[in-house]
Amino acid sequence: MSANIKIKKGLNIKLTGQAALSIASLPLPELFAIKPPDFAGLTPKLLVKVGDEVLAGTPLIYDKNNENIKFSSPVSGEVVEILRGGKRRIMEIKILADKEIKYASFTKANPSNLDRKEITDNLLSSGVWPFIRQRPFGTVANPAETPKSIFISAFDTNPLAADLNFTMPGDDPNFQTGINALKKLTDGNIHLNINNRGNTSPVFTQAKGVVINKISGPHPAGNVGVQIHHIDPVNKGEIVWYINPQDVLIIGRLFNEGRFDASRIIALTGSQVKNPKYYSTVLGASIKNIVDDGGLEDGDHRIISGSILSGSQVSIYGYLGFYDSQLAVIPEGNEFEFMGWLAPGFKKYSMSRAFFSWLQPKKEFDIDTNLHGEERPFVMTGQYEKVFPMDIYPVQLLKSILIEDIDMMEKLGIYEVVEEDFALCEFVCTSKIKSQEIIRRGLNMVMKEFS
Repeated sequence: MSANIKIKKGLNIKLTGQAALSIASLPLPELFAIKPPDFAGLTPKLLVKVGDEVLAGTPLIYDKNNENIKFSSPVSGEVVEILRGGKRRIMEIKILADKEIKYASFTKANPSNLDRKEITDNLLSSGVWPFIRQRPFGTVANPAETPKSIFISAFDTNPLAADLNFTMPGDDPNFQTGINALKKLTDGNIHLNINNRGNTSPVFTQAKGVVINKISGPHPAGNVGVQIHHIDPVNKGEIVWYINPQDVLIIGRLFNEGRFDASRIIALTGSQVKNPKYYSTVLGASIKNIVDDGGLEDGDHRIISGSILSGSQVSIYGYLGFYDSQLAVIPEGNEFEFMGWLAPGFKKYSMSRAFFSWLQPKKEFDIDTNLHGEERPFVMTGQYEKVFPMDIYPVQLLKSILIEDIDMMEKLGIYEVVEEDFALCEFVCTSKIKSQEIIRRGLNMVMKEFS
């Protein structure tokens, strides 16, 4: 049965630099990369070496903890570098791409005519499986388990996020094929959650075999974790899977075309971009040609792959993250600020009424990365509770992680959250606590305890 949910707690952060509703197509960049740090809990093992020729869909690495889960090349070409970090940890596998992508062949079939094992095997062998993630822990889903439900969030409320109603073609049959394949992987419902405000693409409203839930409210209403919490919460011993809408298209293309086609549309956004707009590209692409085409303002910048609140910092020679559909460029914020918070602050953003900017509720702000202070004692302020729309005590959960009390973490809801669920808490925190890092530390502790 569908649900109509109103989220009251949260915060919409209005920023300058929204992408214009136009899609630019650029020649494929020369370099692509798969980055193991994109995958929480992954212990990567190499399947290729420098100099190997690969096709789109050729496995590059596998998970040491589950050898069936493979991560494939998004393009064809030559493996030119395997970049390692501390303790020889694999950071990037770089591919010099062919001018025209050549694809490995996989099973082409109607998912409705296949059983669960056949669908799972096709997803695993092609490297498409890692698009499916699970709660708890926010890791790649375990194919040996059966989730009680699968969630797809059809809207994103993050600042400057890509408009999924624009990036998802309204008549793309691959989305329904992807849904049909996912339907065979669970005995429960597939929850497709749409924004109750504004127009929704027909590709979502006309989808079959799903439960369409309507959700309204400020950010983080579009976060799948919030949606899971209000519709089908995760308790100890339970598993829920989730996947992004554009990744459902990749599953659909696998079964309709028999190939791993990792193309997607991303948004180049941010106040430091001269011409923010959408781009058609492939996951793992070098971002330099996209950023160069958009153009940057003068000054120091920070480029973020993913959400401004929870994405990863990359250099201009970096690569698009595996799950990301947004690039954001904002000021670095490394300049001294005269008088600091004592200045009137008409151009400063604040969730409280500390600055006069609250008199302009529709104003878009140009926010930089300046923390405006250093880490301070972690005290109760009530700030987190104003922007955290889950029935969880966020401060108490963070403190239970800091003291490494796993029993208390479980009681306080560690199984329901991942980093992005605490991104707003981190943004509004006057104590400058790195909440997202703490949450990942807690999740890693619990995974290690029960592995």
